[in-house]
Amino acid sequence: MPMGRAFDGFVEHTKRVSPTCLIAFERNRYSVPASFANRPVSLRVYPDRLVIAAEGQILCEHNRIIDRSHQKPGQTIYDWRHYLAVVQRKPGALRNGAPFLEMPEAFRQLQGHLLKRLGGDREMVEILALVLQHNEQAVLSAVELALEAGVPTKTHILNVLHRLIDGKAPPASPIDAPQALRLAQEPVADVERYDTLRALRHAS
Repeated sequence: MPMGRAFDGFVEHTKRVSPTCLIAFERNRYSVPASFANRPVSLRVYPDRLVIAAEGQILCEHNRIIDRSHQKPGQTIYDWRHYLAVVQRKPGALRNGAPFLEMPEAFRQLQGHLLKRLGGDREMVEILALVLQHNEQAVLSAVELALEAGVPTKTHILNVLHRLIDGKAPPASPIDAPQALRLAQEPVADVERYDTLRALRHAS
C-alpha cells in the first residue's frame, strides 16, 4: 500500500504584526518582513519551528525557541533582511538598528568602514539591498574580497560581484612576501655565461 504524504501537523494562530515588524509568541518575539507591519498574518506553530504566512504565501520561518523558565525575559529574534525596506526609506536607521547586529561579520565590517563617510549609510543600504536581486552568498563573497583588497566601496563590490556571477575570478590581490623570501639582488641576464657553457660542452 503506497505511503501517503507526511502529516503536516501545526497549530494555527492569527497574529497582528507590530509597527516594529514583530509578532509575539510564548513570551518571545519574531520578526516579519516590513511590508506586513500592522497587518494580520497566520502563525503556524510546529514543534521545532514557526512559519508565518499571509495572502496564501509563506513569508518567513524561524526556529522556535522553547524555554520553560518563566524567570528569564523573552527573546527577540530578528532576521535583518526583514528590515531592508525600512532602511531603504530611512538609511540612518542602520546606525542603531538592533536587527542589523545579526548580519554576517563581513557586512558588519563593511558597515564600520562606510558609516565613517558622508553618505555611507545610503551606500551600505544599497549594498545590503543587493541580496534582494542576487544570491546572498555571492554578495557576501564580493564584500569579503573587497575588504581583503582594502577597497570597501560600492563600485568595487559591484565589479567583484559581477565577475563572480559571470564566472570570472576577481583580480588577485598582490601577495606581500615575507622579508626572508625577498631577493636582496635581482638576477641579471648574463648571455656570456651561456656562451661559456656552450664552449665547455663542445670542448668535451
